[in-house]
Amino acid sequence: MTVFAGQGDARRSMSLLWRTPQDEEPRPGPKPGLSVEAIVEAAVAVADEQGMAAVSMRAVGERLGRTGMALYTYVPSKNELVDLMYDHVLAELPSEYPPGGGWRAALTSWAHDMRAFYLRHPWVLQVSQARPVLGPNEFQSLETLAGVLSRTGLRARVLRGAVAALLDLVRGAARVIAEAEQAPTATGTSDDEWWTSRAAVLEEVAPGFADRYPLVIWLQTEDAAKWEERAEEAFGTELDLIMDGIETAVARLP
Repeated sequence: MTVFAGQGDARRSMSLLWRTPQDEEPRPGPKPGLSVEAIVEAAVAVADEQGMAAVSMRAVGERLGRTGMALYTYVPSKNELVDLMYDHVLAELPSEYPPGGGWRAALTSWAHDMRAFYLRHPWVLQVSQARPVLGPNEFQSLETLAGVLSRTGLRARVLRGAVAALLDLVRGAARVIAEAEQAPTATGTSDDEWWTSRAAVLEEVAPGFADRYPLVIWLQTEDAAKWEERAEEAFGTELDLIMDGIETAVARLP
């Protein structure tokens, strides 16, 4: 399930994201019992517990003890709500990393913080990056990463590629882990059961498999660690390779 951001009314959505004061006189009567913040927090809780597919105005309203219709006064539709949810959780991320340990140490901390963030909110991975939300916390998250990378002294043109590579790496690594954790519940089959059943069949349908794909076998037999440990090690290796590339570019500076 892929969700595209920015599908609601542009002016209303952007005003909500940036909390622009409404050009309206205060209405008479008692203060409203709901708020945009309360609705967004409830929607995030639903997504964290049940996934993005479970998020609806009705489900969020029920969590708040209200009807779904009661929410529309504050948030026009689910389209705007998704934008608000996405930008809201990004506020959890650190806004800066101390320069004392150098850019490489800061970048390592950023990458691990970002991956942990995605694993806390795996539904965020379903929000497409094709169209940004354009909210303040989204911009701040990019500002933070750019701040770390700017310490390398590389030009913006080069760093744009580094930003893309790092974001793709972290999202991809988090997605694999999140999907692996969701698979047993979604399919009703444990990882051990799945691999055991297919390994036996593979030996029957693909005789001589090891001879046909010796390097695949070599890659797998060199490490007998559990998949969680292998995923952690692979993430560290991939991150090191990108940072080695950045260091190579830095070494070429005049």
